[in-house]
Amino acid sequence: MKQTIKMGMTGAVLALAAGAMACSPATADAGHHKSDALAAPTGAVTVHPISGLKVIPLAIATKSGRHDFRVEVAASGEEQEKGLMFRTAMGADEGMIFPMDPPRMAAFWMKNTVIPLDIIFIGANHRVLNVAANAVPYDLTALPSSGPAGAVLELNGGRAAQIGLKPGDKVAW
Repeated sequence: MKQTIKMGMTGAVLALAAGAMACSPATADAGHHKSDALAAPTGAVTVHPISGLKVIPLAIATKSGRHDFRVEVAASGEEQEKGLMFRTAMGADEGMIFPMDPPRMAAFWMKNTVIPLDIIFIGANHRVLNVAANAVPYDLTALPSSGPAGAVLELNGGRAAQIGLKPGDKVAW
């Protein structure tokens, strides 16, 4: 999936990509665990069999509870440029995270992305800034963050609504 990241106030634009297929498919409720506190998730770090990217645990705390995911980490510019391009499937509790250091304004688009995605912009404080829900495959419309993003998380389209994800919710990885 092709994305554009708007760099700070300078307005410099980088072409990047987004997406991912973490580990094995799971049911819609498999990653749902009720909890009031959100601790950093633990678990084995693995490597994704298709992308070769590191796969790490990630947890999201919503009003409905804690939701655990396994996400690929697109750390480098090259990894971010490729992202989920041309992927045809992703498990319910899988995704890809794009760390941004330093945090910056970001905008993603869906060029060459086959599956619909929820694009979740996360602030430096690990709180959800905004969600671009059900981004349309192949659409070149820029979907921007509502503030400087410390990371961007991509999940299957509709997954954010399934878990009740809203701005302000906490994400830990």
